[in-house]
Amino acid sequence: MALLIKRRKKKNIFWNLFLWVLFAGIIFLAFVAVLAVAIKLPDIANFEENRVVQSTKIYDRTGTVLLYDIHGEEKRTVIPFEEIPRNIKNATIALEDNSFYSHYGFRPLSFARAVFTNILRGGFEQGGSTITQQVVKNTLLTKEKTIIRKFKEIIIALKLERKYSKDEILNLYLNQIPYGSGAYGIEAAAETFFNKHAKDLGMLEAIYLASLPNAPSYFSPYGKHVKELDSRAIFTLGRMRDLGYITKEEYDSVIKEKIKFAPARTQGIIAPHFVIEVRDELNKKFGEDVVEKEGFKVTTTLDVPLQQKTEEIVQKHAEEIEKGFNATNEAVVALDPKSGDILAMVGSRDYFNKDREGNFNITTALRQPGSALKPFIYAAAFKKSLTPETTLFDLPTEFNPSCNSDGLAPQEADQDKCYHPQNYDEKFRGPVSLRESLAQSLNVPSVKTLYLAGLNESLATARDFGITSLNDPDRYGLTLVLGGGEVSLLELTTAYGAFANDAVYNSYRYILKIENSSGKMLYQSESSPSEIIDKNIARAINDILSDNNARIPAFGEASALFFPGRKVAAKTGTTNDYRDAWVLGYTPDIVIGAWAGNNNNTPMEKKVAGFIVAPWWHEIMEYALTNRQMSGEFIPYEPFTQDNPYMRGEWRGGVEYILDKISGKLAIENTPKDFQEKKVIREIHSILYWINRQSPQFKNWEVPIRKWAEANGYYDEDKNIIPTEYDDIHSADNAPKINSIEIIPSKTSYGRTEKILVKPSIESKFYIQEVDYFLNGEFIDSVKKPPFEILINLNIQGDELEFELKIKIYDSIGNSGEKQIILNIN
Repeated sequence: MALLIKRRKKKNIFWNLFLWVLFAGIIFLAFVAVLAVAIKLPDIANFEENRVVQSTKIYDRTGTVLLYDIHGEEKRTVIPFEEIPRNIKNATIALEDNSFYSHYGFRPLSFARAVFTNILRGGFEQGGSTITQQVVKNTLLTKEKTIIRKFKEIIIALKLERKYSKDEILNLYLNQIPYGSGAYGIEAAAETFFNKHAKDLGMLEAIYLASLPNAPSYFSPYGKHVKELDSRAIFTLGRMRDLGYITKEEYDSVIKEKIKFAPARTQGIIAPHFVIEVRDELNKKFGEDVVEKEGFKVTTTLDVPLQQKTEEIVQKHAEEIEKGFNATNEAVVALDPKSGDILAMVGSRDYFNKDREGNFNITTALRQPGSALKPFIYAAAFKKSLTPETTLFDLPTEFNPSCNSDGLAPQEADQDKCYHPQNYDEKFRGPVSLRESLAQSLNVPSVKTLYLAGLNESLATARDFGITSLNDPDRYGLTLVLGGGEVSLLELTTAYGAFANDAVYNSYRYILKIENSSGKMLYQSESSPSEIIDKNIARAINDILSDNNARIPAFGEASALFFPGRKVAAKTGTTNDYRDAWVLGYTPDIVIGAWAGNNNNTPMEKKVAGFIVAPWWHEIMEYALTNRQMSGEFIPYEPFTQDNPYMRGEWRGGVEYILDKISGKLAIENTPKDFQEKKVIREIHSILYWINRQSPQFKNWEVPIRKWAEANGYYDEDKNIIPTEYDDIHSADNAPKINSIEIIPSKTSYGRTEKILVKPSIESKFYIQEVDYFLNGEFIDSVKKPPFEILINLNIQGDELEFELKIKIYDSIGNSGEKQIILNIN
């Protein structure tokens, strides 16, 4: 009985589903029928006249300098169907509509699948369009993505199929589809990308062209997604094989061939790498078809004079950099830290040099930053209570606890897993402050700083600064601080902008506003500043990176990082294998990041970034400082307060006591600050001795430091060196006294502008060094010679009827005393 009920329930479910599908089908057919009657079929001969294409124009930040006119030079040459190569036809059908010759202009299943996908994703990402539908869409209809427009497209496609042959429709499609770079139709595409007629295209060339129309800007062979284009071409070739358009032998032969495109045309574009990025953003916002045909006016962030000067400087130094350092490419990003505006972007030495992959944008590529990542590690360390004065030992140190302190692996262990980095000059300096370590880019203290800050905490700090690519901590380990991860020049320059902008981060941006062809505002950028770290930490980093005295031992007094009369913060970075050289520098108004290296990752000459990049980076910064409005200087940081001597920079010991300088005894509450001297019991240890002796790093840090201390005559002291007696000089009994104050003339009240002579009577065991006079709390003058008298012009303002006269005296050992009297005003 239960089984019978279940069967009836299943039958009812299927029956209800069938009724719903039938009802939906009837509604759909009725709707289609109404539209079919209402829509008039246009003449195919007039298809190209049905759309008025307006080019989108990209401008600089002033809105007056045209950087690029998207399809400002539209190229189209219509050719007969017979002149279009068979491989182009087959490749296009294989990619776009493999049932083209069997359907009637519309594929219901593909349409249903697209509808289902769009419902799941909450948009109109997929259309399920046939080639016939695409012809209709590109020639007759607007680019709006609505259900009504989709139904119109289907009806016209069905009518078109009844009137014209498949070959005629395919011919129209291949003669009007956009292939990118202003080329419309296969003939213009063949001429643009291969400098030949379509009929002369080889199979591989045909396959690459067929791969473009899906996203012409994204897959452009002159853009930054060439690898993605290669992958799509391989996919196209595979589809042709799977569908029987080519044989396996043809597939195996063609896949071994190497494509060669014609050189890109250089006319009519300013800042090409920047423009490509802008165009990518536009395509993401609106879609390629809309951008190509709707006539937008795009105002970008680009500063054209700075851009052109940057390109000029890069070109000027290119030959000497290549000859002297074996670096074949350079890249630069300049931005405004207060807004994130990209002011200049040079993605390679020469965008149009195809042999050097000039169209590849290095500024957005991931490269190892070397020491350029150090400021973020030090900022993380300052969050953990370290200070610019905290001192670490720059000595040969093994950082793998499984290896011996001398850097050798135990027997039967892997020596390659030991890690003991060198400094750039292969020298070690003993105790150095974090200020000196960061300013001089010392490696060993920096690795220790990373360990003390914490790897995860340091990565979190980098993420706070907008660096999104460091997501594999197990791979980096302690090498992170020396560039063990990969970042882009664009993100790193933007991250430095947060230091420049007093701890406030702004994401980089390319576009200020977008207007349509009628001047209506479609988009206006708004910055979203966020404070990402304590301001005093950011100010401390700025102070260190702009401290020329601190970096002199490494870079010299007048290095390319130094700007006389101007504080510019700067940091270099060079990878251990010399594949990447960086300089990032900034003021509160501009950040400029520069890189040199080789696209194929081959190493340069063994020189640091201070030689390879800094000279021409300096020229760009000098131009920016001179020619752009600069409003501010760095805000000084407040010194970090720390009770622990080893955090304040005392490396000789961690147990502190305070002496009175005069008596040599322990200071007391009355001992003046100027006469107090902080001392430690000498015990030379690593900082881990004082904060975490259980650390697995402790032994390997401690051994070389103890050896260094012994070699330099620093022997341990014990607690017996601390005096047992206390300061008996700075006591209340020994303080100087003012017994009386005589005023001449002596009166019961004084005029507001009257002059008086003040004669204090002083008693002191020690020589009086100074006497200070105050009227109503305001300092008047100091007298440093006996008898310490002073003539005062009262000059009393307001309507007060009395005033206070205070005298403060100081003896030669820092004791002090004071006395005040009240005088009446008439």
